[in-house]
This record gives sequence, structure tokens and C-alpha cells, in this order.
Amino acid sequence: MGHFWTFLTHLHTIAGPSVMLLYPLYASVQAIESPSKVDDEQWLAYWILYSFLTLTEMVLQPVLQWIPIWYEMKVLLVAWLVLPQFRGASFIYERIVREQLMKSRTKVGKDHGHSPSKDKSHFVEYVSPGKGHQEVY
Repeated sequence: MGHFWTFLTHLHTIAGPSVMLLYPLYASVQAIESPSKVDDEQWLAYWILYSFLTLTEMVLQPVLQWIPIWYEMKVLLVAWLVLPQFRGASFIYERIVREQLMKSRTKVGKDHGHSPSKDKSHFVEYVSPGKGHQEVY
């Protein structure tokens, strides 16, 4: 029973990296190789949100260290973002991130005399480099 209990108490050592990194890396490669764009959006949204969560965690570390179950809450949140049954990353991106970007685009468009469009292709044009930029490979 002692070894089993030790395993359970240190399960987060395995679960965290597996849920937050290993599975998303594997699923991202699978998404790139698949012809569907739906899974590409899910995993791009995941990596955007995971990066934001990591940066936020770095800034708030002095506060978060006082929350005893922070790591477990983070693993549960990331599991919700990752698991295909929930598609949490796509949900958060569509409902929060994209809406905020569109609001800021609307404000920028009004400032420059443009009429904003909520069409996805126009959004991609907005965030993509202009014609004067060259891509470096």
C-alpha cells in the first residue's frame, strides 16, 4: 500500500506534463497532418491559451504559491482545454479571445475610417503581415 500511496501523491508529477505538453504536442502533429482545419484551430487556440496561462502564472507566482491546490486546478483547467470531448480551447478562443480582438479591430477600424467586417477571412487579413512584409524561412 505504501508504494501505491506514494504513486498517488506524486501523480501530478506525471499528469501535469502529460496533460499540458505531451498529449497536446502529439495531437498538434496529428492535426497538422490531417486534412481537416477544425483540429488545427483547436490546437492553435490551445497553444495561445496555454502560453497566456503560463505567462500569467509567472507574473502571479507570489500570489499563486499561497493557493494550496493551484497546481491541481491548473491541471483540471488544462485538461478541459485539451480533451476533445470538451474542445475548451476552441470555446474560449471563439467566445473570449476572438471577440476581444474583433472589438479592438472595430475600434481601430473606426479610428481609420474603415467599416469592420466580422468575416473570418477579413480577421485573418487583419492579423497577417502586410504585402510589404517578406517571410523569412
